[in-house]
Amino acid sequence: MCGMKTIILAGGYGTRLGDITKKIPKPMVRIGNKPIIWHIMKTYSQYNHKDFILSLGYKQKEIREYFNSHHEPGWKVSLVNTGLNTLKGARIKRLEKYLDDDLTMATYGDGVANINIDELVKFHKSHGKILTITGVCPPARFGEIIEKDSKVISFREKPQSLVGLINGGFFVFDKRLLKHLTEDENCDLEREVFEKLAKSGEVMVYKHSGEWACVDTERDLKHLNKLWAEKKAFWKTWK
Repeated sequence: MCGMKTIILAGGYGTRLGDITKKIPKPMVRIGNKPIIWHIMKTYSQYNHKDFILSLGYKQKEIREYFNSHHEPGWKVSLVNTGLNTLKGARIKRLEKYLDDDLTMATYGDGVANINIDELVKFHKSHGKILTITGVCPPARFGEIIEKDSKVISFREKPQSLVGLINGGFFVFDKRLLKHLTEDENCDLEREVFEKLAKSGEVMVYKHSGEWACVDTERDLKHLNKLWAEKKAFWKTWK
């Protein structure tokens, strides 16, 4: 049993990582000696979801070479070219022929979390709506000054942001979502489709109260590598 099919959106340019993504695609940046996409897949596989569909585009050769030469026990990995400049909605639509189950999971190729996938799926099944997204508290990018009457009391390093939840990936959706998508490369997922579905009451949010991080910048990558090296990687919940 490979569990539910899981799409990893791994085709983007990752331009904010600068020189790093001129050489390799963003999902292949290393945390420790493994690409971040492997860490994400390990999160799913520990809950017995091991049937992965990787949506490829930019520098897909590097991802193909890695998975053709590195095999994890029990994993089924389908490597599918969904186009170079394709937006995420169209990427998922172009995978439709692989999605024969009622429910599918999907996430981005650059975000890690200590999320309980069983609880996420249970929540999705409980409400009967088309889509569940995972809401996360973004880590603040800067330290915070704690002051009273202009007198500095302390410096707090990287507090949790108080601005509310953001979309952290880790979606669950049923087949009805596919009717709202097109293969046109300009079919956007979040701004168009998710907005439209939200207006019709078809989107629920699973509130992840644990930790989450994504590799958006070089600083993010260094931070996650530091946590990994110090054996403090919050997302490593597998044995």
